[in-house]
Amino acid sequence: MQLTWHGHSTWHVTVGDTDLLIDPFFDNPKTDLEAADLDTPDYVLLTHGHADHIADAGAFSEATLVATPELVSYCQEEFGFEDAVGGMGMNIGGTVECGDAFVTMHRADHTNGIMTAYDVDAGMPGGFVISDTEPMRGETEDATTFYHAGDTGLMSEMIDVVASFLKPDAAALPIGDHFTMGPWQAAIATDWLDVDYAFPMHYDTFPPIEQDPEEFAQLVDDAGSDAEVHVLEADEPFDLGP
Repeated sequence: MQLTWHGHSTWHVTVGDTDLLIDPFFDNPKTDLEAADLDTPDYVLLTHGHADHIADAGAFSEATLVATPELVSYCQEEFGFEDAVGGMGMNIGGTVECGDAFVTMHRADHTNGIMTAYDVDAGMPGGFVISDTEPMRGETEDATTFYHAGDTGLMSEMIDVVASFLKPDAAALPIGDHFTMGPWQAAIATDWLDVDYAFPMHYDTFPPIEQDPEEFAQLVDDAGSDAEVHVLEADEPFDLGP
């Protein structure tokens, strides 16, 4: 599995021969890329419908969209995703097979309204657990699993559900505060999730969420977690297992 952070909450995940793009938003100061610089992935995954997570979704309308049914319907209308192949509506707790990947949606503590000329309820905001093995099938120690937490606050389901049953090896966690949890809550989340690797995201994009990611790394250590914190450079791939 290969992970590439493109700034903010935008991630490119490759599992086998399958490419997934999460929350495409390239108007952020971390990346040097524009949406047009990327090849169309096989799947676009959207955690929720806020503009800083779906702004560039339309550039990849030939991909299959994975999101809540409400958000899929909105993006089909607004961005031209094809009805036949362009929408895979799913919901909290569900797992769908996306090529070589298995994608499980888990809730996030956040909001999900889309403020346009008419207000849109895009359903429950979420995060995604992406694995090369179907959850709870086979030997979990042989799986490689990545958790994109979405925009969220600290929540007990991270230890009770995600860590206990989905068992991620690595987690991308928002640290920006103000709109999501900040560094110290994200450090607790890292400890609760019992991951080997933690990646800060959703920070430094605009003034209210400016943070020092090295502070997050120190707080993870202070929390007693054994996780390695990697403060990634945008657009540089990171290999996570086979």
